[in-house]
Amino acid sequence: MTLPPFHWWRTVLVLIPVITVYTVVLGTLSLLAGLADRRGNLAHRCAQIWARLILRTSGIRLERAGRPLPVAETSVVFVANHASFYDIPVVFTALPRQLRIMAKASLLYVPFIGWHLHRSGHVLVDRRKPGAAIFKRMRRMARSGASLIVFPEGGRNDGTLQKFKAGIFLLAIEHRLPVVPVSLVGTRDVMPRGRLMVRPGPVRVVVHDAIETAAMTREDARRLAGDVEAVVRAGLT
Repeated sequence: MTLPPFHWWRTVLVLIPVITVYTVVLGTLSLLAGLADRRGNLAHRCAQIWARLILRTSGIRLERAGRPLPVAETSVVFVANHASFYDIPVVFTALPRQLRIMAKASLLYVPFIGWHLHRSGHVLVDRRKPGAAIFKRMRRMARSGASLIVFPEGGRNDGTLQKFKAGIFLLAIEHRLPVVPVSLVGTRDVMPRGRLMVRPGPVRVVVHDAIETAAMTREDARRLAGDVEAVVRAGLT
């Protein structure tokens, strides 16, 4: 009988219990923070601490490269590839801005994580009834000076970048928000989809030039999706 490798035991016996504690403690603090700050800024500070603790405990060495980040409190849409559970802790740490994510509404039913998302202004989408609620949440987010982080592949990939869906780019155009492509390099090596094992290692976050959308129309959304996909893909090599 072949025993599981060391990193499997480390993940199951150490990382999962410790990350669960981080999630419960910081999730509770974020809910309490939400009572004092309905914009969600204090709650996101808790999420950033959660993210940094996860990366440190997991042995992830983070490097940010490429262009400078947009000016603080300028609302933009960060668009990144998605290959691992670790993508969220990585972007929350590497992009020190007030970030909100676009996520499935079903996450509302996940204890602590779902409660945090609901209370801190994240854009939760019910794919059966997207409707005008998304536009309302986007307007609220932009007015608060927060930025959105989106993974437009529609889910975690298997190591090959998938086609970017145009919907989020349409929202960016309609709200005149700049789009900032981001390439996440190495997160799949840390923890690929479908594998319960975390390997310590380096992760590089490449920030690309912002693309202005103020002069674009709805008809430009699909072209913009293709352009951003090409930029993100180039940053992965």
